[in-house]
This record gives sequence, C-alpha cells and structure tokens, in this order.
Amino acid sequence: MKIRPIVLCGGAGTRLWPDQKNHQAKQFIDFGGWTLISKTLDRIKNPIFDYPIISTNQKYLNDVRKYLKKNKIKKYKIVLEPEKKNTAPAILSSALVKEIPLKQPLMYLAADHLIERPNILNKSLNKNKSNLDDENIFIFGIKPINPSSEYGYFLTKKIKNNIDKVTKFIEKPNTILAKRIIKQKGYWNSGMFFLRKDSIINNFKRYQPKTFKSCNMAVKKSIYKNNTYYLNKSAFSKSIEKSFDYAILEKTKKINAIKLDMPWSDLGSWREISKIFKKNKSKYYKKTNVYYRPWGKYVNLFVGKNFLVKELTVNSKSSISLQKHKFRSEHWMITDGKPMITINKKKFYKKPEESVFIPRGAIHRIQNYFKKPVKIIEVQTGPILKETDIIRFQDIYGRVK
Repeated sequence: MKIRPIVLCGGAGTRLWPDQKNHQAKQFIDFGGWTLISKTLDRIKNPIFDYPIISTNQKYLNDVRKYLKKNKIKKYKIVLEPEKKNTAPAILSSALVKEIPLKQPLMYLAADHLIERPNILNKSLNKNKSNLDDENIFIFGIKPINPSSEYGYFLTKKIKNNIDKVTKFIEKPNTILAKRIIKQKGYWNSGMFFLRKDSIINNFKRYQPKTFKSCNMAVKKSIYKNNTYYLNKSAFSKSIEKSFDYAILEKTKKINAIKLDMPWSDLGSWREISKIFKKNKSKYYKKTNVYYRPWGKYVNLFVGKNFLVKELTVNSKSSISLQKHKFRSEHWMITDGKPMITINKKKFYKKPEESVFIPRGAIHRIQNYFKKPVKIIEVQTGPILKETDIIRFQDIYGRVK
C-alpha cells in the first residue's frame, strides 16, 4: 500500500512578523521564484506516495488551490477547518476522511519546511513502513548542525528490531542545555509524523476521546464539493484546542524515532532565512543592485512582499550612522568580521553566525574597528522599505542635517 502524504497548511508564520498584523503565511512567501509549499508539493510526487490530503483553513483555500494547480497536482483532497484548533484536531480530521483505508501509512508533512535531500527521507519511509502497527507513532529527528534554541529535541534508546524508541522530549532549550543534549546524541524534533490511520484513531480514542468524537462528527457531517471537505463547524468547535505533541505524544509510550542526517529547516526565523540567502547568494546577486556608501557598500539580494534582503559590507575602521527607522524592523545575521553593535543604550560585539534584531524605532549602529571587513545579511520587514526611512543622529561622514 502506498504512503498517504497529509500536508498541514494552516500555520500563520507569526514569528517572522512580530510587529505586523497583516502578513503572509510562511508557506506562501515568494523567496525569489520558489515557495515552501511548492517545494513540499514537489516532494510528494514520488511514486512511493498516494495522492495528497491537504489540511488547511478558509483563509488559505484559494492559495492552496493555486499552488496545487501550479505544481500540476491533479488528484488531491482538501480538508477545510472551520476554525483554528491547533494541530491535534487538524491531524485527526484529515486522517478520518473515507478515502484513507484503515491500515494505510500516513506521512504528515508541514507545508512550510525546507528539505533539500528528500531522497534520504523517502528511503527511511520505505525502510520503516513495515514497523508501523495500530498503536505506534514514528517521529522524525534531524541530526543537529548547531546547538539551536529554535527547535525542540528528543533522546532515544535502541529496542528490538534496531528501532530507536523515544525516551524524552525537551522543549526549546537554551544554547548551553542544547549543547548537553547534542552530547547525549539528541536530535531536533522536526514535527513530521509517520503512522497508520488505525494508530491515529486508537490513540485519540484513548487519550483525547472528546476531540475524537467531535472531529469524527465534523467529518461525517461535512459538506463535500470541489475535492474539498468543509468540516461541520458546530461539531469541530467542540474539539479541544491542543497541539498533537501535548494531546498525544506526551501521553503515549509507543513513540519511535527515524533519525535523519540531511539539510532541514522550518525557516521559522529570519536568521534561518538569511542562511538560505547567504548559501545561494550568487543566484540573487546583480551588479545593478550594488550601492556604494562612505562606510562600504550594500547589495539588494531580493525584494519580497513587506521584506527586503540585502548584504552589507562595512569596511575596516568604518561605521554606519547612528540611526533609527519609523517604518521597518531589521534582522541582522553576521557572516564575516566582528562588528560592534549599538542598540539604544547597549553596545556589544557579535561574531559570525550570531544574529541581532533591531525593533522599529530603536536607535542603532554598526561599527568596524578591525582590519577585516564586516559582512551582514540584513532582512528589513515593514510596510515601507526605502532608504529615505533613515533618521540620523550621528555620522562620521557629515550626513546629519
């Protein structure tokens, strides 16, 4: 039996837009000819997969249909939530549709994750398919490349059939604790799940009976048209608003891990997005987008909807002006050099791979006291992203009016 991909596409991506009410969901952001949802839909065209089920809500329905058409996915089903209830009801409802046989393996994918070597993931699915039963759940761990505090972790132990059983979950730790977890061979929790339909049903019946009853009724009473299940609102609203992690994973003891060593990110921060632009800088670089300043230069790599990615180069013994902005925030990721950074009354040094957030209205500056040029990937976010949105307070090049 083929594996059924279920794509969770209801996330709002609010972490990227801390001070904006109207913003794009992360999965639909155009990063320069590609989006996360397109990459996700391309991954599930592999012959190991059955046609997909997309779980989303009314707000994103038109976008989902647009990308299904754009990615030439002709056969699909959409399960439409009438309101947001977190991931547990979304995961359960999308599994309960009649098209899915009781023992079919289900692969839950987030629409907003970046996986650069999907063949590694697909091989692991085929290898572990026979280990699925009517109770267990396999989660996917990513081998950490650094002690990140942006992801949750888990620890495992070997059991029979050479399976890695999950022994402990750790919520997003600080960097010191993350280093300890990595020494204990901990893995990032990717938020992807692999299990059978009967396992989902049995786990929800046992640990979340109220949510099972409400979601089951929401599917049974749903209206079906244009390949879409419009879940019944009065039934769905009775489900308990919980994440799948809290509703099921923290309660069941039958959780196993599939460990993967491959490039993966949920692109949940502008720091992670900056890394992608740094890695693929040559694809975005244009000579016409290079601008020289007394302190060095900057190059506009990509202009998106309410965001702008650029690379700054601050020369030795140089400094940008002490300034603030009315309309934009800035996210800096240092890639070279050792800048001294001012934010309001604080001054501090930063090293490569470290990042800084400058809120809208904060007075800030970059100073380079060393021989090596400072390089920074800067992401500006806001409604107005123009050079005219600079209010200078001090400037060694005489640009304060």
